[in-house]
Amino acid sequence: MSGESDASHIIYELSEIDGDYNQSKNEILDMFELFSGGTGGIDSWLGENTRHEVFERLAEIDEKPLTRGQLNQLLILSHEAGVSDGFFKYYWLTAPPHPYDVTSIQDYKEEWTKNSKIQSLIHLRWGLYRLYVDSLLFFGNIRSGYRHLRSKTEDDLEIFFKAKMFDYENLTKRGPSLPLMKFPKDDRYLISEMACKSYGSTPSTTSELKDVLLDAWKDHESAGGGRVNIRDLLDGTYVGQKYKDIHQQLLFSADEILDEEVSTYQDIEIKYEKVAESFFKARNCALQNTIYYLSMVDDLDVYVATSMRTRTDFRDMAGTCERIFSADKLDRMHLRYFDPTLSAANGHEDKGLIECLMVKTAKVLIYSAGQKESYGKDAEAAMALSLGKPVIFLCDEQQRRLFYRDVHPLSRLIHFDTGVAVGVMATDSIDDVIELLYRIFHNKMEYELDQPKKGYLRLKESLTKSVIRLQTNNELIRETFWNYYHEQSQTE
Repeated sequence: MSGESDASHIIYELSEIDGDYNQSKNEILDMFELFSGGTGGIDSWLGENTRHEVFERLAEIDEKPLTRGQLNQLLILSHEAGVSDGFFKYYWLTAPPHPYDVTSIQDYKEEWTKNSKIQSLIHLRWGLYRLYVDSLLFFGNIRSGYRHLRSKTEDDLEIFFKAKMFDYENLTKRGPSLPLMKFPKDDRYLISEMACKSYGSTPSTTSELKDVLLDAWKDHESAGGGRVNIRDLLDGTYVGQKYKDIHQQLLFSADEILDEEVSTYQDIEIKYEKVAESFFKARNCALQNTIYYLSMVDDLDVYVATSMRTRTDFRDMAGTCERIFSADKLDRMHLRYFDPTLSAANGHEDKGLIECLMVKTAKVLIYSAGQKESYGKDAEAAMALSLGKPVIFLCDEQQRRLFYRDVHPLSRLIHFDTGVAVGVMATDSIDDVIELLYRIFHNKMEYELDQPKKGYLRLKESLTKSVIRLQTNNELIRETFWNYYHEQSQTE
């Protein structure tokens, strides 16, 4: 009887230990679910099939902090390669200057950087979180990021990530650029290509607008004449039929004088000359500004992409740029930014070349979404995304912001050099744009990892909740993409 009792007691104890183990395993799996996508490599380290020794050791971490040597044993037991001493220190024992604020990650404790071991499961999770964010930001998937980084020295890692950071100190030291030539916001519409076609490139050039106004006046006189405002002349049947192809261009260019009345041929000339004088002043300033922009092209910080079809569009865009870049939070950096309401070129071909160059050299692009889309600004945004640059979409309506953030498939494109998926940050708040620019140039961006489906990882910018990086859980897409993307790039 005594032997049976002892055996029952042993079985009970083993059962109790097994129950505690299962509880610890489940708790650890719940805590690290975000890092257990099952897509291979480090992403499959902690899962249902992970060896029991791994869970048993991690369950003791609060009492027995984890060394690099033991972490590597746990990784190797799970068929994953271990990490270098430099990697271990960089990701768990330091909070170094980085392309984003590593101390903003949830649960960070300063005391972790004063130890030589991983102190807790939360501490372990913090380092993994950093690794996952870095892998999505710079490598496109977790497996590639870990493989590239795990064997590097601490110096190598610091050099690698320093190259990804903005040099805030030099931004503040460089001082302001040469001042641009300013002219009234009400006259900014006159620098558009449509206005240039209407007024001509120089005062001696034939003016389409003047010729049409005088021609319309002759028709008006032949029908009886009398006082008439310029809008009625341009909206009349005669102009609508004879100058149908440029009708909207004429109305746009004559906006300043549309509601003014004329009663003679001379009245038209006087009204025209008044606005033509404003046009040439504005155009000359804008041409000079383009020279200034070209002189700072290697130092350009922000390119503003937009489409402006009305005088109000030009006014609003000028006000938006002024509000953003005069903000106290950005003032010390003396940001060099391209304001599209202050620049003109001698032709649309030159303008296209100049703007492509500025998109290429700018560090950040702001896309101002108006009431209608245009090929030009969409192409500029796509170009910036394909170069891997931060792109901020400023939308004026909540619905449009959600469309760009959550619906439009091409709000995320591919960085052509690396294959990394790059997404826009969409907002309807100018204050958000200011804050994002501040965080970008101060290397203080904040990110959130999210796994809506197992293995499907999204990296969100925390302020706008926009998805800026992603890893798909579709194995065929993932393996085909990464097996062939770089191979194709190398053969081109």
